[in-house]
Amino acid sequence: MRTVQANGVWLHVADSGPVGAPAVLFANSLGTDLRLWDAVLPHLPEGLRYVRYDKRGHGLSETPPGPWTITDLAQDAAGLVDTLALGPVVFVGLSIGGMIGQHLAVTRPDLVRALVLSNTAARMGDPGMWAARMAMIQADGLGALEGAILDRWFGPAFRRRPEAALWSAMLTRTPRDGYLACCAAIAAADLTAQTARLRLPALAIAGECDGASPPDLVEATARLIPGTPCHVIPGTGHLPCVEAPMAFAERLTPFLKDHTHG
Repeated sequence: MRTVQANGVWLHVADSGPVGAPAVLFANSLGTDLRLWDAVLPHLPEGLRYVRYDKRGHGLSETPPGPWTITDLAQDAAGLVDTLALGPVVFVGLSIGGMIGQHLAVTRPDLVRALVLSNTAARMGDPGMWAARMAMIQADGLGALEGAILDRWFGPAFRRRPEAALWSAMLTRTPRDGYLACCAAIAAADLTAQTARLRLPALAIAGECDGASPPDLVEATARLIPGTPCHVIPGTGHLPCVEAPMAFAERLTPFLKDHTHG
């Protein structure tokens, strides 16, 4: 267990692999923590440095006062890369993590060698939808939306498995203020014009049954960055790295081999 101060915020970090090796930085989704990537890591190439972190307001990281923006979250990631001397990294972001990666790649291109956009988009949802979700959470807590969120997170097969209860526990134990502040950041973010300016190696991954960022939404964002393929993992929802870690790693590994060394 390790904490690193980045952009004035204490972030919980997991760091594995040789120090000084090319680095891969993972950013997790709304309502999850760095354990999101646990099942994928054993299937990835050896010899790289894999760094995961809990974004602010999630997991064991600090929850500073809101409101926050995607810019704040990207500056946290930039601070982490600078503090740990990781850059340039291959940035792997899922959902809001992918939005953080897009913004970081635009604002600090010196820190991002290549970008993996998993189950994410340049714009996710609309402000009215996010306002309704936030109002419900403020009134009744995260538990009120637990079932609906898990239905978006997972395909039908995984949703029926006992392991789904573990992810439910992770979700409902997320600090309410951290979850709400990240909801507000997503609601206010439209990265379409920024992302369309990107010219770096990129890979998009989608889940066939994703109810939060459907494949067509992910594919539309991939088309903003010339040459970006989009792979759809069958039978999975919003968290394919959890449901099908080997399939996820099979898409990610060739990209890492091609782009971690510049």
